[in-house]
Amino acid sequence: MRIRTAEAADWPAIWPVVRAVAAAGETFTYPRDITEEFARASWMLSAPSRTVVAVDGAGTLLGTAKMNPNHMGPAAHIASAGFMVAPEHSGRGVGRALGEYAVEWARAEGYRAMQFNAVVESNSRAVALWKSLGFTVVGTLPEGYRLPGGRYTGLHIMHLAL
Repeated sequence: MRIRTAEAADWPAIWPVVRAVAAAGETFTYPRDITEEFARASWMLSAPSRTVVAVDGAGTLLGTAKMNPNHMGPAAHIASAGFMVAPEHSGRGVGRALGEYAVEWARAEGYRAMQFNAVVESNSRAVALWKSLGFTVVGTLPEGYRLPGGRYTGLHIMHLAL
């Protein structure tokens, strides 16, 4: 697996992943009926932020991540990130590789910490992954996320000092 900076030519491979993850409604706070225009504008970031893709040896997109300052101005020293793994490549270490890459990127860029603003509490695999990388849950917004079918679950705010 290779992780590299995403290019405009990667969008046709990224878009189906973003659309599928958003439509599933289990793990990401994007609208389930996300438009391609909105998805591209919010995912394909420019410096000082970064969007990357994870690809296999044949160039197949396995997943993608975006990394950015969590806030502006006096809070711009805290990084954030978002991750999406192609559903057919789930459970193969793609998320871990992207997570490790994002943490190293944030350190190299001089951020003091990373904060994930909305980790869906019922997404136990993601919660366990981020905890294994050293993140802690610093708070949970009760019933902050509505799952398909109408059930509510919490949204974790997770933090890692760098």
